[in-house]
Amino acid sequence: MSTDDLRAIDLLGRVRYGRVATSMRAMPFVAPARHIVKDENVVLRMHRGMGYHRACSGSVVAYGADNFHTGEPDLWSVQFTGTASMIRPTTDELALFGPGPHHVDGEPFEPVYMSLTPQFVTVHVLEYATGQAAEQPTGQPAELSGSGSVSGRRHDRHAA
Repeated sequence: MSTDDLRAIDLLGRVRYGRVATSMRAMPFVAPARHIVKDENVVLRMHRGMGYHRACSGSVVAYGADNFHTGEPDLWSVQFTGTASMIRPTTDELALFGPGPHHVDGEPFEPVYMSLTPQFVTVHVLEYATGQAAEQPTGQPAELSGSGSVSGRRHDRHAA
């Protein structure tokens, strides 16, 4: 794994949830998912009741997560793109996931699991000036309020 891949994996490990994106019947969608990292794969847990796992299985998906909700001064997002496949998690993997929600959209939670082997990894970092908060007092992000300095770095990696 490259240094950027390891950084992306490290960042992903700092949050528990992200969003999986693909298309279903030629229409794009984004759905929430819980993740863990296991043996260089991103393992996802989703609610079966949404039905999105059927569109993801065997398809190329993007999985992204970020720390935008944390209030940390520097913000980051990572994206892993690759083919997803349905799996039966091991006992160790289930323990890493921890308990799921009781309900999703009013239905009892029924988990399904997928493994994503990343072929592309992207890291974006928004670095704010020292002493500057990422959020303005109005609740508007600094880059939208017209004040502040934001720089971004993009790291893409293509796996052979």
